[in-house]
Amino acid sequence: MDKSSYELVWADDFDYEGTPRADKWSFEVGNHQWPNRELQAYTDKIENAYVRDGKLTICSLHQKDGEREYTSAKINTSKSASWQYGYFEIKAKFPCIPGSWPAIWMMPIDQSDRWPSCGEIDLVEHIGRRPDMALFSLHSKRHNHARHDTIPYTTSVNFEKHFFDDFHIFSMEWTKDYFEYFIDGTSYCRYNRSDDKENQGYEAWPFDKPYYLILNTAVGGGLGGAVRPEDLPYKFEIEYVHVYQKRA
Repeated sequence: MDKSSYELVWADDFDYEGTPRADKWSFEVGNHQWPNRELQAYTDKIENAYVRDGKLTICSLHQKDGEREYTSAKINTSKSASWQYGYFEIKAKFPCIPGSWPAIWMMPIDQSDRWPSCGEIDLVEHIGRRPDMALFSLHSKRHNHARHDTIPYTTSVNFEKHFFDDFHIFSMEWTKDYFEYFIDGTSYCRYNRSDDKENQGYEAWPFDKPYYLILNTAVGGGLGGAVRPEDLPYKFEIEYVHVYQKRA
């Protein structure tokens, strides 16, 4: 991926200690039933999201919160920054434990249309019960996991055993015409707007508007699968988040 036409517009290198910077990150919190049958409560407690030794750790714990048996963290840039198009680069390491479901993804600032009509961009998801697989997806009214259409904007890629036990650079280029997904600079899939010959409008491509970034780990749920309490904590570690946009 050639970044020469891009410039850095937003970054967190986690070169500090404590909670994630409040001028960059907001917490989503609640001990209610989150979507996808997930088992966690999301908190803003430092034991669930902390910066130390040059990295952010999202830590999921076997810790009761209300009726939830587990706690975790979900942070986003909704109050500090959003972007329309760009190149997004995150260096991260996944927990690789059954039951864990960490993700780097994006949602639109304007969610007046209900999901999935509003759109969702999944830069990468990792499922602990399939520890050597990465998942790259786009969701829209016309193309989503509930529909079995001929143009599924989701790709799973299998890697060598223990590949995700180490840090890797996950990146995505988003333009008005396509999304392309990379790991360590190698392209693994590309979704072109023109792939849907019948509909290139909003129902198929609601991605021409600002989106914000989300980092979280779900516990269990539809993709996470069965959870064994003795396997926690799950630690999702992020060394940096860099966002680039085209030079004017």
